[in-house]
Amino acid sequence: MGMTRGRPGPRIAGAAATGLLAAGLFVALFRFRRLGPLDFWSWLAADIAILAALGFLLDRGYRARLAEDARSGLAMKITVGLVSAAALYAVFAVGRAAAPLVLPSAEAGIAAVYALKAGASPLRIALLIGLVVGPGEELFWRGFFQERVAGTRRPGLGFVLTACVYAAVHLGSGNTMLFLAAGVCGLFWGWLYLAFRSPILNVVSHTLWDLMVFVFLPF
Repeated sequence: MGMTRGRPGPRIAGAAATGLLAAGLFVALFRFRRLGPLDFWSWLAADIAILAALGFLLDRGYRARLAEDARSGLAMKITVGLVSAAALYAVFAVGRAAAPLVLPSAEAGIAAVYALKAGASPLRIALLIGLVVGPGEELFWRGFFQERVAGTRRPGLGFVLTACVYAAVHLGSGNTMLFLAAGVCGLFWGWLYLAFRSPILNVVSHTLWDLMVFVFLPF
């Protein structure tokens, strides 16, 4: 399932540059939370759109890999994506109940994450997540970044490095709970990509999970 593993991996240099750019964009986003007329969610969507577009520009074979991904086992990939999103949500539900028992600052950290929704309508958040944020994050982080670092010979390196960088760019928030959540998600979606090598599957999983957590079934 997923894309053919025999394709040569792209160079790492572009991934390093875009990883640094992602860090700068996310640090600024979490530090200031508003950029002119853009609130947090619009700015987040703009950052992710920029990163995803760069991924396609730097990796000329990306469109072909996506087309190949869509041609085989699409129904199964969507199903696995849906089930994996539900499984990750269940993991976070358990973590939500246990976190205050372990970390005294957990409640404040979780409240700070949901405070980012203040002033934004649920419909606009849902549209941005469904159309840009969820798909764009997976197209960049796993479909481009992890793929570019891993190539065809270093899947483990791509998985570990991508999970670490994905978590690290959330450090700019200063929120321990958000950093830990990003770490768990990075490991989960990185493993999912390592197992199936399907951007489409990851897009479904990430997008549905985001919608559940931030719109439909928040903690």
